[in-house]
Amino acid sequence: MSGDRCNLQVGPCGKMDKEQVFNKNSNMSDGDESTRNGESDVNSDSDYNINVTSVDRSSQPKRKRSYHRHTPLQIQELEAVFKECPHPDERQRKELSRELGMEPLQVKFWFQNKRTQMKTQHEHTENTQLRMENEKLRAENMRFREVLSNASCLNCGGPTPMRESLSFHEQQLKIENARLRDEIDLISAMTSKKGKPLTSSTNIPSSSTAYLPGNFNGTYQAGDLGSSVKFAQQNELGSKPMVIELATAAMEELMRIAQLGEPLWVPSMDRNTASLNEDEYLRSFSRVFGPKPCGFKSEASRETVVVAMSAANVIEILMDVDLWSNVFSGVVSRANNLQVISSGVGGSFNEAIQVVNAEFQVASPLVPTRESYFVRYCRQDVDGTWAVVDVSLDQMHSTPLHICRRRPSGCIVRDMPNGYSKVTWVEHVEVEEGGAQSIYKPLIKAGLAFGAKRCVAILDGYCERVERAIATDVPTSDLNYLDQEGRKSMLKLAERMVTRYCSGVNASTGNTWTTLPGNANDNVKVMTRRNVDDPTMPFGIQLSVATSFWLPVTPKTVFDFLRDHHNRKEWDLLSCGGEFQEVTHIVSGNQQGNRIAIYQVKGGNSSQTEMTMLQESRTDPTASYVVYAPIEMVCVNAVLGGGDPGYVPLLPSGFAILPDGPTGTQGRGMASQPDSGGSLLTIAIQVIVDSAPNAKLSLGSIGVASRLITCTVDKIKQALVPKSS
Repeated sequence: MSGDRCNLQVGPCGKMDKEQVFNKNSNMSDGDESTRNGESDVNSDSDYNINVTSVDRSSQPKRKRSYHRHTPLQIQELEAVFKECPHPDERQRKELSRELGMEPLQVKFWFQNKRTQMKTQHEHTENTQLRMENEKLRAENMRFREVLSNASCLNCGGPTPMRESLSFHEQQLKIENARLRDEIDLISAMTSKKGKPLTSSTNIPSSSTAYLPGNFNGTYQAGDLGSSVKFAQQNELGSKPMVIELATAAMEELMRIAQLGEPLWVPSMDRNTASLNEDEYLRSFSRVFGPKPCGFKSEASRETVVVAMSAANVIEILMDVDLWSNVFSGVVSRANNLQVISSGVGGSFNEAIQVVNAEFQVASPLVPTRESYFVRYCRQDVDGTWAVVDVSLDQMHSTPLHICRRRPSGCIVRDMPNGYSKVTWVEHVEVEEGGAQSIYKPLIKAGLAFGAKRCVAILDGYCERVERAIATDVPTSDLNYLDQEGRKSMLKLAERMVTRYCSGVNASTGNTWTTLPGNANDNVKVMTRRNVDDPTMPFGIQLSVATSFWLPVTPKTVFDFLRDHHNRKEWDLLSCGGEFQEVTHIVSGNQQGNRIAIYQVKGGNSSQTEMTMLQESRTDPTASYVVYAPIEMVCVNAVLGGGDPGYVPLLPSGFAILPDGPTGTQGRGMASQPDSGGSLLTIAIQVIVDSAPNAKLSLGSIGVASRLITCTVDKIKQALVPKSS
């Protein structure tokens, strides 16, 4: 690929494959044939084509389906090509269609079905081998049982203890006895914290002393997940009493710090915000671990919110690490449950203890991620109040692992009438000074990036989405009505799109993106990855370019401009001037602009056929997002019909809009005033460079993508910031 002619296959809004779009003007038989050939790869059927457009298909007479069988010669040629190249690109499929007298979509779906068939055959063969191995092991096990049943004692000639089989009831009693013994050990370890140290091999004092695990006055060294896992494995047994005692002391501190007022929390002049008094904190609380290292700064915030979800469901989100990282994808880029010390008692999360490694982020390439290694402890009090606390474990290792350590942080959740709950959230961390660029420092200092305001805003927004998904009193209309299953599928698909967008902005160590060095513009991050076997996104070489910049415009103004599809032609270069027509939408929250919509792009200067796009716009008091991705119409019909959205391929692009600081009434976590404050806008564009995963990425493609994002930034500035200002 030369520098003059790059192989960047971009189309309208980043759509790389025009054959993935159904031509609305195609005849009925071709549409039926395409749908029938694609049934094995996409869970769609003609029943999913619900009435969501203004076209009244129900009035058209039903036509008899025409079935087409490939000729033996066509099948023979397709089989030969499949042996050499199971994943032909668009050019190869077009050549085959011309040679064999077939439609390009027929060739595409034949290869999709063939790959599915080969995968099924491989799984069948593998299952057969496993079944034979299982039978072999079972026979060997029976032979060992027979030998043991005939064994005799060498001294007395009587039966050995192994010959005495336990009844089912006795076996259940032994299992229950082991479980109760574990619970007793756990409770004993918790109650012994006020006595002498739990183990003789450690010199850790009790929680009544100055601080619990020992002094640490050194500096942190950045670690990685592998170090955390190795440390957790080496200390899986010996560190449990230490971790339990640390978690219990952290829970006591959280319960107090969440409820106390002045002088611990000093209110601002307008009494809308409060900051932690560090001197009072040192006097009032026993230190859970050593003093703040040199070169580190403290960040502490507290916020309370009432959410439309029960306390038990909120706790389930927090204690399921995978679910927690998905719900809080705006601030959590990666999370792993390294060890479960206790899964809880009584069939609940009460007294559950987990060791977690997580990476926290801001949706911008200009803010580095924060990695933390901590224990998460959940407890329910006698009055039904739940509490979840996090506290770092780095100080329990001779060399601390991460550059961010969490002092006792978490939330207290109380049930309220009508299924609601009151959540009080506390965030208290120590991080290295510097790192983020200066335009983001006021945002971070105000707690709108990593603090409690950001966390409760995300939780509140998620609860609204869940409430909308299960609502039964949704107003109906010919254009927008979807049943409950259709709304749930659409919400799940959009949630996955936004989560993938957030994870692709910062080049987290947990994703598959590789940052490309040598970019001339330091503010633009260029990343690439190859997708060979993940069906949830397009196959081939993917390129992502992202940048952040400041705008002297309020976040609400920027959000309203970018989410309006009528303004699309003013900034979207990939749409080629096409018109965006809404097919359907659902409301996903209480804030104005929280909606998920499906658009069809028609017309424009591109020679490619019309395409379909999924877009979600969401906003809360701390951040706003406008994320979109091309999607095949057959997938749209399947999702709107309530089908599984888990394997719909998505490659999202979009915007993250953050305030530039605590302006207006944002000090209380409320929306900013319309006429005050600026915006921090992050734009990330993801495109397919080559549909062949083994192709090489050229410098020309990188240059085209960089110019694309630069031109997009310029157009947004021209539209939102008049030259006169």
